[in-house]
Amino acid sequence: MKTGNSTEKKRPLDRLDMSPSLDRETYEKKLARVQKRLQRIQHAYLFSGNSAVVVFEGWDAAGKGGAIRRIAAVLDPRSFKVWPISAPRKYYLQRHFLTRFIERLPPNGAISVFDRSWYGRVLVERVENLTPASRWKAAYREINDFERMLTDDGTRIVKLFFHVTPDEQLRRFERRLVDPMKRWKLTYDDFRNRGRWQDYEAAINDMLERTSTRHAPWTLIAANDKKHARITALTQIASRLGRGVDLSPPTIDPRVIEAARSEFGLSDDMIDALAGRAR
Repeated sequence: MKTGNSTEKKRPLDRLDMSPSLDRETYEKKLARVQKRLQRIQHAYLFSGNSAVVVFEGWDAAGKGGAIRRIAAVLDPRSFKVWPISAPRKYYLQRHFLTRFIERLPPNGAISVFDRSWYGRVLVERVENLTPASRWKAAYREINDFERMLTDDGTRIVKLFFHVTPDEQLRRFERRLVDPMKRWKLTYDDFRNRGRWQDYEAAINDMLERTSTRHAPWTLIAANDKKHARITALTQIASRLGRGVDLSPPTIDPRVIEAARSEFGLSDDMIDALAGRAR
């Protein structure tokens, strides 16, 4: 062991500032603003044919579901899909671990959210010894190649990890236990996993270090304060999905304009405004 002034390099979770928070008024204003931007992005994707994948990972009770609901509440489900991921069925256990995710990728013009994802291979499957070490170690490269394939094909990827402290997680477990409407969220595995916190922490840090790439970087979310976490997550999604994308409304089919002129008796000025031409 080195001594003296040398210090060990901090790992990703250790470097995250967990103190940020938001008051209710600021949160509501920022939420409305970013939700409106997400709506414009969805419209732009629908008409441009762009596609996107958003990955939510994080500790149990870290607030992933709450953030996802704030997205789903304002987007059109016809081109937006949330995939909650649980343990694979027998069918998928007999196939490559990426198979079930490839089947759920969005078509052109759509956005898909994965509530947990292919990263289970290097997290729960690693920690719980559900797959041989040789396989989860190989998965880092397989995942990077998979994500590179998606981005090379034009799909944008946003990856978010929601981090909470052990004490905050325990407080949320307690609130779930005493609230009859939230009790269903709490399972025995939630408590069992807490007993392996250090093992999961090591797996998470390895995942962040080995799969955060230029084309698909990770964003760490300080999630002790739910309001701050939601705004940070939605803002990051809007930033990455909206970068370089024309968010202006699509032009109207000239035939629609002429039909409207006839049916509604629109003036030339109104027709020009609809057509996007300034007099």
